[in-house]
Amino acid sequence: MAKTSKYISAFRKKKFKVREYNRCPICGRPRAFIRRFNMCRLCFRKNVHQGFIPGVKKASW
Repeated sequence: MAKTSKYISAFRKKKFKVREYNRCPICGRPRAFIRRFNMCRLCFRKNVHQGFIPGVKKASW
């Protein structure tokens, strides 16, 4: 879980667009962010296993 201050400041509008960065809205993690699903890899994996994200399944080949 991220620090509350970092989580809140990430979603505040920045003075310059370059300073903006992606952070998971669920847990606040700044790294391993998946843009397509708007969450970090850990929350993505948890939600897929629980069946909350339709059309995604574990790869096996």
